[in-house]
Amino acid sequence: MNKLVASAFVTASLLAGASLAQADMHSDMHPEVWADDQSVSGGTVSAEKIVADQNGWLVVHRTDEARKPGPVVGYAPLKAGDNMDVTAILTEEVSAGEPLMLMVHSEEGGMQTGIFEYTLGASEDGPIRVDGDLVMTTITAQ
Repeated sequence: MNKLVASAFVTASLLAGASLAQADMHSDMHPEVWADDQSVSGGTVSAEKIVADQNGWLVVHRTDEARKPGPVVGYAPLKAGDNMDVTAILTEEVSAGEPLMLMVHSEEGGMQTGIFEYTLGASEDGPIRVDGDLVMTTITAQ
């Protein structure tokens, strides 16, 4: 009987440790966007990987030398956690040589879940910030 109780205790300890490790892994998740310069001739823009701490959106903004986000030209949904090979369909023509900002937006503040509601400067489905910085990267359309 003692072996059975000891075995159950060890199993419970291992499961608790695994749960804590998984929770710790998620608490250390830092939102980030990885993308390279790419061709937009197919009407899309892709990010190789996006880490999001909540469900939200990859939003493609026009930008300029000042690296301020401009009008939205595409978006794609994100799930909380790691998102691989995320592709946004462009809603406007983008020319080769144009800089684009790929930014993580939240799903908060809008009227409808799963519907992208952001307009430039609005709070609905707005940009995520970490320590005051936007979660984004810039690329050049090829």
